[in-house]
Amino acid sequence: MEKRSALICGVSGQDGSYLARFLLDKGYEVFGSSRDAQGSSFSNLKKLGIVDRVHCLSMAPEDFRSVLVALRKSNPDEIYYLAGQSSVGLSFDQPAETMQSITLGTLNILEGCRMMDKKIRLYQAGSSECFGDTHGEPANELTPFHPMSPYAVAKSSAYWLVNNYRDAYNLFACTGILFNHESPLRPERFVTQKIIHSVHRIAAGSSEKLKLGRLDICRDWGWAPEYVQAMWLMLQQDQPKDFVIATGHTITLEEFVNAAFAQAGLDWKKYTIQDDALFRPTDLKIGRADPSKALQELGWKAETKAEEVVKKMYQAN
Repeated sequence: MEKRSALICGVSGQDGSYLARFLLDKGYEVFGSSRDAQGSSFSNLKKLGIVDRVHCLSMAPEDFRSVLVALRKSNPDEIYYLAGQSSVGLSFDQPAETMQSITLGTLNILEGCRMMDKKIRLYQAGSSECFGDTHGEPANELTPFHPMSPYAVAKSSAYWLVNNYRDAYNLFACTGILFNHESPLRPERFVTQKIIHSVHRIAAGSSEKLKLGRLDICRDWGWAPEYVQAMWLMLQQDQPKDFVIATGHTITLEEFVNAAFAQAGLDWKKYTIQDDALFRPTDLKIGRADPSKALQELGWKAETKAEEVVKKMYQAN
């Protein structure tokens, strides 16, 4: 059997790094792109001990020529488009960059796949943020989108582009609508890693306070290394379909904070301050998921719930 190859766009991020390790273990030849491959540290790939096994390419997703060159160099059987600005909060400060890197980037990848001589299978990283506020109802693949941030608008646009190209050009292209998934590879600008790092410093004697926005928001937090398997499974099916990927278990941010401080034997209320300056212009209150289709059709189920995610992240730091 000929060795399969994959191109991971955004290989230096959390998901890209775990996916690269997963595919290497499957025997793939793995190519990974970043905006400046020669200037990037690829610190996450180094942490996982796989940086020397990934063929790193430079690719600017908004530049179609750059995308086409990367596709021709890698000639992949599968593409995982995980690139683009990935922070909901930052998208309010950088809406144009967010739209371009996610939406235009997805369009360029789709156009590139259409122009290649071989049939390529494409996975596009969607987001539960597209659903917006479902008023506590679990979101599934049929739930309408109501995006509440520039990031969510961009991800919604990318989702519909994938659907359009799948129907119009018979591409094997699909979107994984992933709910929150965390790991020690998350940068500290994400609230989960901000919490974990703060708890460690406070437990070590720091006098700082953990400043957070809304504590009543509810999210479905999963374990990122498990989610990359779902991405791969989606591209192994007979027909391309979109899937909600989540644990099906939701907790509040307050509960996440409490669990983190409990790891250090501390009372979170003594060290946490709610800061109005950290409130977003709009923010969905409850993120709840129905991932039953993934179990039924992919045989995939999240094994690590939010409380265990907190424990794993704390112990890894």
